[in-house]
Amino acid sequence: MEYSLSMTFLTEFGLKSSLSISGVKPTVTKDQANALMDIIIAKNIFKTNSGDLVKKSSAQLTQRQVTKYEVA
Repeated sequence: MEYSLSMTFLTEFGLKSSLSISGVKPTVTKDQANALMDIIIAKNIFKTNSGDLVKKSSAQLTQRQVTKYEVA
């Protein structure tokens, strides 16, 4: 299984901006996602076309199952 954490923020102009991290552990908790989003906002390291990230909107952990086939 492959897991990714998708986070959606509100920008200073009131628009939504999303950020996804793939390859996260399946044990990521709501509190950990919240803390990460707080750090991202506080550090202000990501710039968007719609302004700085200023508020949390949502977060979700997504599970994806990949089946690889060996072909000749």
